[in-house]
Amino acid sequence: MNEARIIRKTTLSDGIERITVAPAELRHQTPLLFLHGMWHAAWCWEGWQARFAALGWQSHAISLPGHGASPPVKSVRFSTMGDYLEVVAREVAKTEPRPVLIGHSMGGALIQWYLKKVADDLPAAVILAGWSAHSMYADGVWPFLRRDPWGALTTVAALSSWPLVRNPRRAAQSLLSPGSKVDAAALHARLCRESALVLNQHNPPFWWPKRTPKTPLFWVAGEADAVITEKGARRAAAFYGADYHLVPDDGHNLMMEKHEADTARAIHDWLEARALP
Repeated sequence: MNEARIIRKTTLSDGIERITVAPAELRHQTPLLFLHGMWHAAWCWEGWQARFAALGWQSHAISLPGHGASPPVKSVRFSTMGDYLEVVAREVAKTEPRPVLIGHSMGGALIQWYLKKVADDLPAAVILAGWSAHSMYADGVWPFLRRDPWGALTTVAALSSWPLVRNPRRAAQSLLSPGSKVDAAALHARLCRESALVLNQHNPPFWWPKRTPKTPLFWVAGEADAVITEKGARRAAAFYGADYHLVPDDGHNLMMEKHEADTARAIHDWLEARALP
């Protein structure tokens, strides 16, 4: 990646941190809008924003309220999917031309909510290690919580999902694959508090997926993902009629795992195959 030919800009507008990265020579008019997952913020996309800029894409990464440099609107523990969806809808509306959404984990769930509840008219969307289309309990949460019953208990008691990543070891178990190049302590130091309500909301009876959305979807899963089962990811992709890509050996944080460069290239190739301007 040629960092000298990459233009970076960070703004804080309407209470939302937005990091924009653009190549000096733009090869694609359609921008990318990155949505982070639980405990993360716009910073988690810094490597991929540079990588996609090197491929000719302009991108924006936002931090939800109470994440990164975005100040909280209310206590994060009481934040809901509806609160986060309002932010995503506003950010999509102010992005011109209409963007491709790329969402990790909860960000992938927010893409699903956006397509069902706001508008199914995006040029394309990429769900990266996203929450299952049907039930986080069946396809992710129960296997995940069984590995850490104390974290699960205190999450319920505190109405906060922080106990699930309460120290570097637990964060690494959840987010990274064995042998990951990412330093667990450095990653943990950047994580933030997160609502536990959102986990419950992405389940029946609060949530039912929309079958066969019009927006082209690319579902990317990690073979070693400790949060979302591969079976659940594959089932969700089939339900939506999405193209499916499995990354061997990588864990939940696919944008910073061992094969992140190959994963980014797979997304780039898929987007180019859509003949986006």
